[in-house]
Amino acid sequence: MPSRLSATATEPAVDPSRHRAAARPTAPTQWFGLTEASALLGVSPATLRRWSDAGRIKTFTTPGGHRRYSHAALQRMLPADRDRRPSVIRLGVTPERVTRAYRRLARRPAATETPWLIALDDEQRRGFRDRGRRLAASLVTFLDAETEASRQAQLREASAEAADYGRVTAELGLSLGQAVEGFLRFRSPFIDELAGVARRRGLDAVEATELLQSAERVMDQLLVATMTGHSVTLVGPPHVDVDAGAVAGPDAGAEPGASARAAAGADAEARADARLDAGPETEAHATARSAEPR
Repeated sequence: MPSRLSATATEPAVDPSRHRAAARPTAPTQWFGLTEASALLGVSPATLRRWSDAGRIKTFTTPGGHRRYSHAALQRMLPADRDRRPSVIRLGVTPERVTRAYRRLARRPAATETPWLIALDDEQRRGFRDRGRRLAASLVTFLDAETEASRQAQLREASAEAADYGRVTAELGLSLGQAVEGFLRFRSPFIDELAGVARRRGLDAVEATELLQSAERVMDQLLVATMTGHSVTLVGPPHVDVDAGAVAGPDAGAEPGASARAAAGADAEARADARLDAGPETEAHATARSAEPR
């Protein structure tokens, strides 16, 4: 009589030659049906069924053909301390995978819609690619960061890369609109990759929404960093006179505090001129003034 155990069943271990009656889980192991197990993992029953067929999770099949999942097997599938969302790298989104998505995009005919990209020489293209890889790595690490300090560190690193991209585009003579266009070409494949993996891995609506919203928020911040880097390169940062506490004008290269000292000197000179115009002070006036209470 053929065994009714599935090919992937290893919990509990059942020898078909010794158990020719209907096999079933033995106590005290806690077992869950497909619907219960999928709810615990936060995925759809169809996704859990695919994982079972692929051998990603151990399952036991009852004589009636129903799948059963042990509590231990389900616990191993739960991400630790991630509020139920698996890490981005565990989902399969790596910097290398995102880079491959960029390469596929570059090979499409749509690339001809961006003439300034085509006009770049090999060294300039290589610089943009390297910057994109570093930015993708920082974003993946940001999304998987376990602490706020780690997230902020990765955000600073990514923002620096984005600002540097804006600076380079300005130095190449590209407009702000072209710089933004280039950034959006980086942004779209990254978000698309996250959305695709969320569907393939069966993330529930809450997990998928949290992941995509986090990515969109950080992309917004990086876009601002790109625009700032481009604008500062064209205009130049304002020079703040530390001593005077004011923003310097065209003579920003002057010695710090020189403008304040010059103003004070001019005021003293004006007072001296006023005294000369008033004529010499009489001895009586001087005596009267010296007697005034101070």
